[in-house]
Amino acid sequence: MTPPRRDGCLLDVENVDVAYGQIQVVWGAQLGVRRGEIVSVIGPNGAGKTSTLKAIAGLIPARCGKITFDGNDVTRESAHQRVSRHLSLIPEGRQLWPRMTVEENLLMGAFPAPLRSRAHDNLHRIYEQFPRLKERRKQMAGTLSGGEQQMCAIGRGLMAEPVLLLLDEPSQGLAPIMVEQVFELIRGIAAGGVTILLAAQNANYSMQISQYTYVMEWGRVVLEGPSDELRSSDHVRRAYLGASP
Repeated sequence: MTPPRRDGCLLDVENVDVAYGQIQVVWGAQLGVRRGEIVSVIGPNGAGKTSTLKAIAGLIPARCGKITFDGNDVTRESAHQRVSRHLSLIPEGRQLWPRMTVEENLLMGAFPAPLRSRAHDNLHRIYEQFPRLKERRKQMAGTLSGGEQQMCAIGRGLMAEPVLLLLDEPSQGLAPIMVEQVFELIRGIAAGGVTILLAAQNANYSMQISQYTYVMEWGRVVLEGPSDELRSSDHVRRAYLGASP
């Protein structure tokens, strides 16, 4: 396997184990994300992708190992401390407040005190980027289509002014045409200067838009490398891209 990336990484995950109580789900995860990149983490359901992203975001503790973000050891920091460092997670399943309006959901992304003074400026920017959300701003989030809900979840994440955006299964449950739109949207966000770590079962799309890919299976990183190179790997082609043996 390619040696772990260390130098010049905005995010450096070093030998991180993750467990829920006595049940360990991630062993020795090592990932590096360089500023300005889109990096994919692919693998089957249950591979440990979501748990790894939650540990990076501070939602669950790392049992051991080290997480460094923008030169700072954040391993023991809380989730809100990491948000204040401009590390933002868009969770699997979107997790909007269904009985709040689109605009209220977006403003929750700017809830931390340092962001509140800029909330309305950022809201204007989000509406320029997502005209559909502006049209739906007074609509209850629970009444949106799946694609619109995903846009709202991404917009809420961007309200926190992220330097690094973690995206967990952004195409889950979406119609094929919306899947393509969401991945193009992610590409556009990265072009605007946001670094992205993307966890996805949809290896085809995620590897098309990313520069580097990690493959997780059974809680371990088993393969990594530039996305273009991994697309030609026999294992990746057979397991994730639908190629015949």
